[in-house]
Amino acid sequence: MVPWIFLAVSVWGALFTWVAIRPPQRPRWLNVAVFFAGWLTSELALHHVAWQLVATLAFALAGALSAWPGWLGLAITLASWAGLVASLRAGRRADAVVERSLVEVLGPDYATRVRPEVSRRHAAPPAPRVQRLNPFRFQDAEVRVVGDLAYAPEHGRRGLLDVYAPREGATLAPVLFQIHGGGWMIGDKRQQAQPLLMHLARCGWVCVAANYRLSPKATFPDHVVDCKRALRWIRDHVAEYGGDPEFVVATGGSAGGHLSSLVALTANDPAFQPGFEAADTRVEGCVPFYGVYDFTNAYATQPDDGILKVLERYIMKRPIATHRADYEQASPMHRIHAEAPPFFVIHGTHDSLAPVAEARVFVERLRKTSRAPVGYVELPAAQHAFEVFHSPRTSHVIRAVDRFLASVYSHYLNVRA
Repeated sequence: MVPWIFLAVSVWGALFTWVAIRPPQRPRWLNVAVFFAGWLTSELALHHVAWQLVATLAFALAGALSAWPGWLGLAITLASWAGLVASLRAGRRADAVVERSLVEVLGPDYATRVRPEVSRRHAAPPAPRVQRLNPFRFQDAEVRVVGDLAYAPEHGRRGLLDVYAPREGATLAPVLFQIHGGGWMIGDKRQQAQPLLMHLARCGWVCVAANYRLSPKATFPDHVVDCKRALRWIRDHVAEYGGDPEFVVATGGSAGGHLSSLVALTANDPAFQPGFEAADTRVEGCVPFYGVYDFTNAYATQPDDGILKVLERYIMKRPIATHRADYEQASPMHRIHAEAPPFFVIHGTHDSLAPVAEARVFVERLRKTSRAPVGYVELPAAQHAFEVFHSPRTSHVIRAVDRFLASVYSHYLNVRA
């Protein structure tokens, strides 16, 4: 009996490895399960090797290798480990991938053009070692977090934001505005981008992460209206925490990638600023992670109409057939213009929830139209939400974002000088 149980456990572990390396595209109704399995396995490859090793030793001591099913299970486990090692290597090679992207958009000498004061600001100490051992530990002694500040008190918890600032204080520091994802229906300001927020705050930035109203209770454009209200709060109050209200970069993942891109491309659009039309809602840059950029699927980048059905039923709450203009208004793909701020778009090739094809088209159209730099990182073997917790890939990408923003911030200071 033990050899058969070991074989079943081995197959289960290998299935996770297979989904991480070659996530199936069909059937589409399995996408969420494929995402979770591939995401946790690819970013926690060493952890999976560890639990499989412990299980293998335990089963061997219990007599799993006394019959052929046990030996077959061992062979499957060894093959799984080989796949996990390959996945780990792909994550660690992300450094070369992101560096090529930076050179492509900024030039091979981009580091030499970063202002000295910005270089010093970005020369932060390494993350605490405990974060490398525990990928879900986000506390940092160098960062002060002020939580649950109200920017829209009438919305309760959905109208709150958090501020991350250097514990030693800051003066006119650059500001990062983080917008969480969750399919416009779930999520919280403290659940995503923690490694990025902690890293930049440790580097001297002031970071703001905001909640916003969620569907199905909320109807678009409530989500982006709230984001712009949070941006107005940043303009009015971030100086109290050491930030420069004149230099704000928007970022976010998944639905947050959509919303941050839309914020960046619709500066001062009165349609998204009811009651605060005069507020300045421009940003100086945008770093969307694995975003959704086109609600209309005009470029056939979505493999089916699954997301459209969700949008029609829960988010937009009106059919695209009779309200196409509303869907285009809500799509960053259709809001691209020459005055767009610098973009650094990040997506994984193995994304099961937001197809990488859409990011490619979005970047292509941005580069044809925008006069600002448009960087694009396509990460081999990366799943959706890959940077939610610490991993080798997360560390490389965060440092690349840091370098890109250092270049954008230096240009901003040069123009102001």
